[in-house]
Amino acid sequence: MSAQFTMYSTPWCGYCHRLKGQLDREGIVFDLVDIEQQPEAAQIVETANNGNQTVPTLVYTDGSSQTNPSLIQVKQKLAALA
Repeated sequence: MSAQFTMYSTPWCGYCHRLKGQLDREGIVFDLVDIEQQPEAAQIVETANNGNQTVPTLVYTDGSSQTNPSLIQVKQKLAALA
Protein backbone atom coordinates (compact mmCIF):
# COMPACT_ATOMS: atom_id res chain seq x y z
CA MET A 1 0.00 0.00 0.00
CA SER A 2 1.37 3.41 -0.92
CA ALA A 3 1.26 6.47 1.29
CA GLN A 4 -1.66 8.84 0.73
CA PHE A 5 -0.11 11.65 2.75
CA THR A 6 3.11 13.09 4.05
CA MET A 7 3.44 14.01 7.70
CA TYR A 8 5.71 16.99 8.34
CA SER A 9 7.12 17.02 11.86
CA THR A 10 10.05 17.77 14.14
CA PRO A 11 11.84 15.39 16.52
CA TRP A 12 10.80 17.39 19.61
CA CYS A 13 7.08 17.67 18.79
CA GLY A 14 4.96 15.71 21.26
CA TYR A 15 1.84 15.97 19.09
CA CYS A 16 3.84 14.53 16.19
CA HIS A 17 5.02 11.56 18.27
CA ARG A 18 1.49 10.87 19.50
CA LEU A 19 -0.08 10.96 16.04
CA LYS A 20 2.74 8.91 14.50
CA GLY A 21 2.25 6.22 17.16
CA GLN A 22 -1.51 6.15 16.56
CA LEU A 23 -1.06 5.89 12.79
CA ASP A 24 1.54 3.12 13.20
CA ARG A 25 -0.78 1.14 15.50
CA GLU A 26 -3.58 1.45 12.94
CA GLY A 27 -1.28 0.28 10.14
CA ILE A 28 -1.74 3.53 8.19
CA VAL A 29 1.11 4.05 5.73
CA PHE A 30 2.53 7.56 5.41
CA ASP A 31 5.71 9.39 4.52
CA LEU A 32 7.47 11.28 7.32
CA VAL A 33 9.52 14.44 6.77
CA ASP A 34 11.50 16.21 9.51
CA ILE A 35 11.35 19.91 8.62
CA GLU A 36 14.50 20.57 10.64
CA GLN A 37 16.47 18.11 8.49
CA GLN A 38 14.84 19.26 5.24
CA PRO A 39 14.46 23.05 5.47
CA GLU A 40 12.76 23.22 2.06
CA ALA A 41 9.92 21.18 3.56
CA ALA A 42 9.34 23.94 6.11
CA GLN A 43 8.06 26.10 3.24
CA ILE A 44 5.38 23.49 2.50
CA VAL A 45 4.30 23.63 6.16
CA GLU A 46 4.30 27.43 6.15
CA THR A 47 2.16 27.50 2.99
CA ALA A 48 -0.39 25.18 4.59
CA ASN A 49 -0.45 27.18 7.85
CA ASN A 50 -0.56 30.86 6.87
CA GLY A 51 3.20 31.32 7.33
CA ASN A 52 3.53 29.30 10.54
CA GLN A 53 5.70 26.22 11.00
CA THR A 54 2.99 24.29 12.84
CA VAL A 55 3.47 20.53 13.09
CA PRO A 56 2.26 17.94 12.62
CA THR A 57 1.03 19.05 9.23
CA LEU A 58 -0.31 16.35 6.92
CA VAL A 59 -0.40 16.97 3.17
CA TYR A 60 -2.50 14.53 1.16
CA THR A 61 -2.10 13.31 -2.40
CA ASP A 62 -5.03 15.52 -3.47
CA GLY A 63 -3.12 18.63 -2.30
CA SER A 64 -5.25 19.26 0.81
CA SER A 65 -3.74 19.49 4.28
CA GLN A 66 -4.58 19.08 7.97
CA THR A 67 -2.76 20.59 10.92
CA ASN A 68 -2.53 18.59 14.14
CA PRO A 69 -5.47 16.36 13.19
CA SER A 70 -6.90 13.63 15.39
CA LEU A 71 -6.66 10.01 14.30
CA ILE A 72 -10.40 10.12 13.53
CA GLN A 73 -9.94 13.15 11.26
CA VAL A 74 -7.13 11.38 9.38
CA LYS A 75 -9.25 8.25 8.93
CA GLN A 76 -12.18 10.35 7.67
CA LYS A 77 -9.93 12.09 5.14
CA LEU A 78 -8.48 8.79 3.94
CA ALA A 79 -11.99 7.37 3.52
CA ALA A 80 -12.92 10.42 1.42
CA LEU A 81 -9.85 9.88 -0.77
CA ALA A 82 -10.66 6.21 -1.35
